Order: sequence, then structure tokens, then C-alpha cells
Amino acid sequence: MAKTQKTNVMRLLDQAKIPYTHREYDISDGLIDGISVAQKLGQDPARCFKTLVARGHSGGYHVFLLPVAEELNLKKAAKAAGEKSVELVHVKELLPLTGYVRGGCSPIGMKKPFPTLIDESCLAGEEMMISGGKKGVQITLSPQDLLAYTGAKTASLTGREAPLRLQCWALAVRGSPPWPPGWGRRWTCRCCTWTGCTG
Repeated sequence: MAKTQKTNVMRLLDQAKIPYTHREYDISDGLIDGISVAQKLGQDPARCFKTLVARGHSGGYHVFLLPVAEELNLKKAAKAAGEKSVELVHVKELLPLTGYVRGGCSPIGMKKPFPTLIDESCLAGEEMMISGGKKGVQITLSPQDLLAYTGAKTASLTGREAPLRLQCWALAVRGSPPWPPGWGRRWTCRCCTWTGCTG
């Protein structure tokens, strides 16, 4: 069996004496998205993390890691990064910016270090899987080691925010008249379509 050619990510982890394991998967079918990779390796998608790069309102770049089956909540990401807003960089920008291509982007060994945030769910297990810096290669290591090596912080980065629920008098009473004295004109609340009286 041919000896596995180490990626830059592996070499950096070796130099830092950080324990890890690596696994390879077939990319000939073109399926390199995170969920497909997790399925190929028989891994729980919740423990397989994808690496996304975003540009902040300030012009700076940020790296976000989250489970492959989840979507990045841009509002949460911006808040955690201390930015007014963030937007994901175009895939064409990835290589010149990080040195990695789509499907092989790792938070370890980018061309330059960027502020990194990892979804807090990473702490729910002893191990997590990330890209090995090359399509077809995945690395498994402990969340604590990844956090320490990259200087990353954890934050809630996924999930939809609960919609703002406007409160009106009709919602507060949840009932029928009698209305407060002086309330005599009919109205319809914009937030709940309750038709009531006002004065």
C-alpha cells in the first residue's frame, strides 16, 4: 500500500505534537459537500465541521466552523465576530485568500491567520472532524486542541433566530370586551390581525 502523502495540515499538527487521525475518501463522483463526506466516512454529521470564510463590514476576514448539516446564521456570526454584518466570500476568492479550495478548506494552515470562531456544539464531544486541507482528506482531533492551536473561540453560530413578536393590548388580555374605558374605535392589529377597539 502506498504511503499516504501528508498534507500541510498534517505536517503542522505533527510539528505542534497534536494527536490526530486522518481518513481519506473517494472524490471521483464529485460529491465533496460536507454531508456527502460524512456519509462516505460513516460519521455523524454533527461531529463533522465545515470551514467557511466571511468578510466583515469592517473589511476584515473571519473564519467560521460549524456542523456540515447546519447553515451559518449571519446575524449570530456578525455579533460573535464583533462586526456590524458579515457575508461569505465567493468561492473564487477562497484560494488566493486562504490557499485552499472548496472542499478542502481547513482552519489550519491558511495563508495568514484570521480570527476564528467555532460553533459551540463542538464541545459536545471528545472529537471532531475537519478538512485535512485537501479534497479527499479529513482530520479528526479534539475540539480543545483545535481551539488552542487556532486561538479560536466558541459561539452559537447556527439556527434561526426567533421572530420578533410584537405585543399588543389584545394579545395581553387574550379575551373579549369589556375594553378599557374610552376605547370605542375599531382597529386591526398589524402583528396579530386581532380586531379590537381603541380610543
